[in-house]
Amino acid sequence: MSFADLGLSDELLQAVEAAGYTEPTPIQAQAIPPVLMMKDLIGIAQTGTGKTASFVLPMIDILAHGRRRALMPRSLILEPTRELAAQVSENFEKYGKNHDLKMALLIGGVQMGDQLKTLSEGVDVLIATPGRLMDLFERGKILLTGCELLVIDEADRMLDMGFIPDIENICSKLPTTRQTMLFSATMPPPIKKLADRFLSNPKYIEVARPATANINIVQHKIAVNARKKRDVLRHLLRTDNVSTAIVFCNRKTTVRELAQSLKRHGFSAGEIHGDMDQSSRIAELDRFKAGDLNILVASDVAARGLDVKGVSHVFNFDTPWHPDDYIHRIGRTGRAGATGRAFTFVAPEDAEAIGNVEKLTGGKIPVFELAIEEPAEEREEKPRPKREAREPRESRTEQRSPRREPRAEEPRRERRPRRAEPESADDGWNGPVPDFLGVSALA
Repeated sequence: MSFADLGLSDELLQAVEAAGYTEPTPIQAQAIPPVLMMKDLIGIAQTGTGKTASFVLPMIDILAHGRRRALMPRSLILEPTRELAAQVSENFEKYGKNHDLKMALLIGGVQMGDQLKTLSEGVDVLIATPGRLMDLFERGKILLTGCELLVIDEADRMLDMGFIPDIENICSKLPTTRQTMLFSATMPPPIKKLADRFLSNPKYIEVARPATANINIVQHKIAVNARKKRDVLRHLLRTDNVSTAIVFCNRKTTVRELAQSLKRHGFSAGEIHGDMDQSSRIAELDRFKAGDLNILVASDVAARGLDVKGVSHVFNFDTPWHPDDYIHRIGRTGRAGATGRAFTFVAPEDAEAIGNVEKLTGGKIPVFELAIEEPAEEREEKPRPKREAREPRESRTEQRSPRREPRAEEPRRERRPRRAEPESADDGWNGPVPDFLGVSALA
């Protein structure tokens, strides 16, 4: 099957061909026709299967006919993160170059003035994160009554980030007669409840079992002590034919420290995490995509939806806390039919986390046996001098300093003789005899 068989316009087919695509992926082949027929849609597919193009391409043809109005976007796409929103906007620019469509990106971390100016001129497509959209709506800077088409992308990620109440609020502001599409990698009960409430008789498409990993990705787990993780990572980066790699960590502090460590050891590494401002994150991603960096150390902000061609390896420096994140992390490699390798470092304290991952994926991850020959300049310690055999106690005693000789005894001073006491007439008296006792009273 080709894209021409899906009912897309000639202008759109030219843009798709110029982008280097000839055959649609399974999710694209099944989703595009019902979207063109203006039906509601639920699309369940693992990451890296082309979900973005499955709604971007038909939306371009649908929006090609119509007129835009100030402050009233004709369509709305909700994304959980700024990076995903920026990537969808890139898709619209790439595929919509032959159409007169105007797009606006409404995300946090950037100046609001330029966004308001674009909205005031009227837009066909508004790509937004829920937080910034609600902020502008509450200020009266945007109207949603003219929105005819809604896309909720990465719905399970929205759930994890606590955006479901915002999405329910946004949906209540939209016209009831609209077309709604919901895409997700999994379908937990809260997402199903959301779909039942806001979608009307949707077409359900599932191209892969929820939470299954891409078959083009070779997966391994490595049992390693937490203190040895950096040594193991450097060894694999040097020996496993790594061209470009993304290294995922659970904590932002670990991301910063690991990126600095890799730079000190001569690797071309960058970092991306939630504490960075938007311009810095975009700049770092652009450097990675351009090849100026070949290793990107990231938190889960980069785990979903980021499409970077040619990522050969994914390393889970930390076993993910949530098993769904494992699927999204390793999905950064093995994209568009390419093959990839994924390594997960499992410390003793990660036994429960890796067990949950294997329970979700439905199979044991093969163990990768690793024998590291550590470089002498990095790992070898100076040999300790051998302790000499202990000498017999007698010899050790002889080597000790001689005991101090006792001081010569001084002659003892003779005690003074007691003063002679006069003898008492009465042997019973034991004290001195007063003189007056010898004086007679008759004298």
